[in-house]
Order: sequence, then C-alpha cells, then structure tokens
Amino acid sequence: MGKFDDLRKDFPMLERQVNNKPFIYLNSAATTLKPRQVVEAMDTYYYTYGGTINRGVDSVGYEATLAYEAVRTQVAEFIGAKDPNTIVFTRGTTTSINMIASSFGELIIEAGDEIVVCLSEHHANYIPWQQLAKRKGAKLILAPLNDFGGVTPEGLQSVLSAKTKIVGLHHISNVLGSHNDVKRLAELTHEVGAYFVVDGAQGIVHEAVDVTDMDCDFYAFSAHKMVGPTGVGVLYGKAELLAKMPPTEFGGEMNHIVDIYDTSFKDAPHKFEAGTMMIAEVIGMGAAISYIEAIGIQAIHDHVSALREYAVEQLKQVANIEIYNEHNHSSGIITYNHIGIHPHDAATVYDREGISMRSGHHCAQPLLTWLHQPATLRMSLYLYNNKADVDQWIVAAKQADSFLDALF
Repeated sequence: MGKFDDLRKDFPMLERQVNNKPFIYLNSAATTLKPRQVVEAMDTYYYTYGGTINRGVDSVGYEATLAYEAVRTQVAEFIGAKDPNTIVFTRGTTTSINMIASSFGELIIEAGDEIVVCLSEHHANYIPWQQLAKRKGAKLILAPLNDFGGVTPEGLQSVLSAKTKIVGLHHISNVLGSHNDVKRLAELTHEVGAYFVVDGAQGIVHEAVDVTDMDCDFYAFSAHKMVGPTGVGVLYGKAELLAKMPPTEFGGEMNHIVDIYDTSFKDAPHKFEAGTMMIAEVIGMGAAISYIEAIGIQAIHDHVSALREYAVEQLKQVANIEIYNEHNHSSGIITYNHIGIHPHDAATVYDREGISMRSGHHCAQPLLTWLHQPATLRMSLYLYNNKADVDQWIVAAKQADSFLDALF
C-alpha cells in the first residue's frame, strides 16, 4: 500500500456501505470527508475547554481564546499572509464574498462603475456582484472565457477600463477545474486602479497559496473543501482595505464602546466577528490545515492529478460519454454527461452502486448556459481516493449507459 492508501483509515465514512455496496466518495469538490484528527480536535475543545472566547477572565475561556487565535496565526502562515489580523473567520466562502460586496463594494462602487466577473464563476462569486451592480447603478462586465472555461490575461485585459473598480474571479473553477493565473490577473487589475477578489474555494485545496506573492486584495475559502468542518471559512483582506470596511453584522464583542446613540468598533478582524463565533469549527479548521501540511500540498496535488489523468483515460473508453474538461488537470474534477441520458437519472444509477457524486448545475448556471447543457455529472477526486475507486466508477458508468439505454 502507498502513503495515500494508508491515509484512508483516517476517514471513517469510507468504511460504510451504501445500498449494500462499498461506499465510494467522488464528490469532494462539493465537500470533503473529515479525518478523525479533525473531529477529535473539535471533541477536545467541547470536552475539555469548551468555553466562549474574548469574554471575561475565566481560565477555560482564556484557553479557548488562545486556541482560536492560534488558528488565525496558523491560517495566515498557511496562505502567506504577513499579518494574522488580515484573517477574518466567516461561515465560508459565500459569506466572505458577500461581506466584501456588501461592505467594501458598497463603499467604493458608484453609478457608472464596472465590476468584472466571468460566466464560469460559482454563484457565490457571481450573484453578490450582480446584485451590487443593480443596487448601485453599476455595470456587470463579463470577461471572455477561453476554451477551458478560464480567463486568460489577454481576455481580462480586453474588458478592463478606467471604469473598472472590482474584478472577482475564481482561482480554480468548481465545474470545469479551469485554473486562472490569479497573480497575473491581479497585476492587470491593479494597473487600471481596480481591486482583485479571488474565490479560492477550490484553489486552496489543490495548490500552495501565497496571497502576498499573488498580491490579491481579497481571498476567500472554506474549511470543508479541505478536510475541515462545515460552517467555517476565511476572508483574507489587505490590512488597509479591511480598515476602511464597515462591519456588516452587529452584536457582542465587535465593539469598543456602545453609547446610547452611537457605537465605536474594534479594529479588524474582530469588528467582523460579531456574536459567539464557531469556535469548535475554527479549531477543527486548524487541525485540517495541520493534516494537509503533514502530507504536503504538492504531494496531494500530484496524487490527485495522476489519478484524474487515469480516470479520464478510462472514461474515454466508455460509450456515449461527452467530457467537458478533459484537459483541465489543475484539480480532481471531471465533468461529463452520458449522451441522451439526463444527469439526474445517471446519478441515480451511480448511487445504486454506492458511488456518491454530483449531478445538476453545480451552482454555476451561467456556465451551464455557456456549455449548452441544463445539467452535468461531476466526479471529483481527493487525497483519499485511489485507482480502485476509479475502476468501480467506470463499472458504474458502463452500467448507467446500458441500463438506462434499455430502460428508455
């Protein structure tokens, strides 16, 4: 057994059965499985120092605060941020991008300004900008897609202008796995005086991220895409931009003084973390980062990339298959359809064989319109998958084609 096969024991869900078949998980682009180490870290918090943070002087609360803030420093180091105070804990990527749009966006966007996105964005990095443009009388501009569903520097440059104020693009697409050269795109964005926002939900999973070298203005991601818990994520923002942004939620522990008619707020990041935060989940995210770092992000990337290449070659041998992202090797995502069969029907056959994967529009309806498809199948690989998983998926793919062909 190789190193990655040995890691499978850390993921108890892989021991279960579905429909009396061994469970095969091929839906990691939606959410990853959680290793024992992450769950145990959260249990330790709940069982031994499960107080709240930044409140009072009790010992348990102090321990919880130290653990919570240690993860902030850990995240900063993980993504190459120089200052832990540029790390805001949120409920996830969606919350992070909405926070940028409703705070920073409201602050700088005026009527006639332009916001650049592209059709291959997840709804979480599309709708907030679409709605901000509507509220402010700004214009939503679409950067052209290349054949792989990404945005090239030349493509972005073709739509940038003096009116551009914000560019919001993905690092890696959640549907096609297309990889954007975010460092170069940030550079071009800054040349016209605009701000660059990166949806890093898929990017953080598959490659080392250095926001300082990238020089993005904001970078957002979720823990649950990287073997961490649900309900917690990160917004990185440059210090000077976070300082300008007003908070979007109000409540306890994000203020200095609450007067009868006015309130003064703490500095970032705490002014953005109102109320009792998701303490256990933050601690679990720290354990997830430790888990990934112990394996090595490059080793994970190489494992997933090789497995994806094998999977694509096997899928090409199945009859009546259309693959939409054959050559996008930056992630473990393969998006495809059985010709003449609705993806939901096909997914039902896969599930019957114990295989969990995604069917639908993947929260990217504009992209599906671009593909001229109402929906697709998406399988996505991660560190706990192996060739045996792929081989069984191929067996199910052949069964889906023959079973549904006979049925209809």
